[in-house]
Amino acid sequence: MISFTVTALAFGVVFLAELPDKTALAGLVLGTRYRASYVFAGVAAAFAVHVALAVAAGSVLTLLPHRLVQAMVGVLFLAGALVLLLKKDDGGEEGVRAPADQSFWKVSGAGFMLILVAEFGDLTQIMTANLAARYDDPVSVGVGAVLALWSVAAIGILGGRTLMRYVPLRLITRVAAGLMLALSAFSLYEAVAG
Repeated sequence: MISFTVTALAFGVVFLAELPDKTALAGLVLGTRYRASYVFAGVAAAFAVHVALAVAAGSVLTLLPHRLVQAMVGVLFLAGALVLLLKKDDGGEEGVRAPADQSFWKVSGAGFMLILVAEFGDLTQIMTANLAARYDDPVSVGVGAVLALWSVAAIGILGGRTLMRYVPLRLITRVAAGLMLALSAFSLYEAVAG
């Protein structure tokens, strides 16, 4: 059974952490050049692969002693918050290599490969593994994380520039970092008090 609370928490944390990420901007670039549905299909498939890998890794962590897992999760959330707070704005559009034609397979394949390579070992993948280990609910975490990543991809592809005009990227980054700091503190407290 899926826990709505865990799904919503995973969605919120992953959504806020991924929104300022460079892959959202890369999806935006591809989305302005090619049919949005083709780009989204490839990007969504790549994100699903990443979430499956992250949830599997997080599920393996649950085999370790609970206090050790809580301490590891707390430290990793703290590291994630620091990465967000110390990350420099890389300025936006990167050189995204576009497919030569506009067929579904070429465009979605380009989106898939872009995300598959760019997001491997990314902060949101590590956070998803942490959440899966923390809550021992891989399905709820996986659903929340994949929906968050798909939402960010859709926003990036369909109109990220408009959103960024109204919501400062720095604010989004700080809110995500604050959530991760709170999760870190809670996990470390449980590791010590547990």
